[in-house]
Amino acid sequence: MAKKGKKKADAQSGKKADKKQDKFSDPSKYDEDGRLKGKFYNRELARLQEELVKQQYWIKEKGLKVCVIFEGRDAAGKGGVIKTITQRLNPRIVRVVALGTPTEREKAQWYFQRYTPHLPAAGEMVLFDRSWYNRAGVERVMGFCTDDEYREFMRSCPEFERMLVRAGIVLIKYWFSISDEEQERRFQQRNTDPMRRWKLSPMDVKSRSKWVEYSRAKDAMLTYTDIEEARWYVVNADVKRHARLNCMAHLLSLIPYKDMTPEPIKLPKRQEDTGYQRPPITDQLWVPAVYGKNPPGAIAG
Repeated sequence: MAKKGKKKADAQSGKKADKKQDKFSDPSKYDEDGRLKGKFYNRELARLQEELVKQQYWIKEKGLKVCVIFEGRDAAGKGGVIKTITQRLNPRIVRVVALGTPTEREKAQWYFQRYTPHLPAAGEMVLFDRSWYNRAGVERVMGFCTDDEYREFMRSCPEFERMLVRAGIVLIKYWFSISDEEQERRFQQRNTDPMRRWKLSPMDVKSRSKWVEYSRAKDAMLTYTDIEEARWYVVNADVKRHARLNCMAHLLSLIPYKDMTPEPIKLPKRQEDTGYQRPPITDQLWVPAVYGKNPPGAIAG
């Protein structure tokens, strides 16, 4: 009975997805390269961000614990998607975790230990910009872990994630897939643009010679860790606009919610001035008004 119910739900979800796809199948909404035009992208982006705000209220009200993992190739656009998702949300409810290189003490811990303090409490959603899957990817390919450590991770990771799900965490995993041609284009773009060059890390440079090894590591990771309790969802990331909208729409579909946006607050009247005297402007050091003007008499520091 459960399988029949799941199939029926999947079919209904599929019909809804088909209707949404039909909405954006109009060729006039895309440019000559097949990318969604800015006008339609911005309109849909605003709509989805408004829905994410509603979902945020629902997560807080119902005490949900949501953990979303973002993994993928270098330059696949994970960070851009995360920024787009969180742009309008409350950082006290939806927060981003992007851990750096582990310390010597963290290297001596149980592998998952450095990640567990960042898991969501009730009423929170946490977005992991890379996660414990570092061991299955960069650590495996670049030789930062032993064969025994890698094999132990592949054995224990599914059980670790099942434990999280049993504890009430909604675990969602995204893999951002990008073609080698598009990745190369983005690498070159980062290298020639001073404002983006910081995105090109030494590890990114080293990984260029290990495309096949990363592909094999990714395939093994998906094979061993794509469990029923926490499936992997692959995002086509060749077009940034499409990847952002598709990921946002999918995330909204995975957590059913109702609009619990509070009604506008009735603001009390501002306190009346009963003799308050503001200190002289000359007593304060003002930021230089490179743009616009400071009040008369303001002393710039």
